[in-house]
Amino acid sequence: MQSQNKIFDDIAKVASSAAGALNSVKGEMEDGFKAWLERQLAGMDLVTREEFDVVKEMVAKAREENDALRVELKKLQKKK
Repeated sequence: MQSQNKIFDDIAKVASSAAGALNSVKGEMEDGFKAWLERQLAGMDLVTREEFDVVKEMVAKAREENDALRVELKKLQKKK
């Protein structure tokens, strides 16, 4: 009976060690993938969120001005 408990203890230790090693490998793979992804994204000509928001606001303002000018043009055309 004593030898069976020792076998189970040894199996538990091996399983615990394997789980720790797998967790470590998982962490290293995640870190490697994140670094690779950051390098790939850095090589692309992407805009930041802030730049996108600024341009989005500019477009909205230009659209409003365009609509106002269209209304004004129609008024001027009716006067003719």
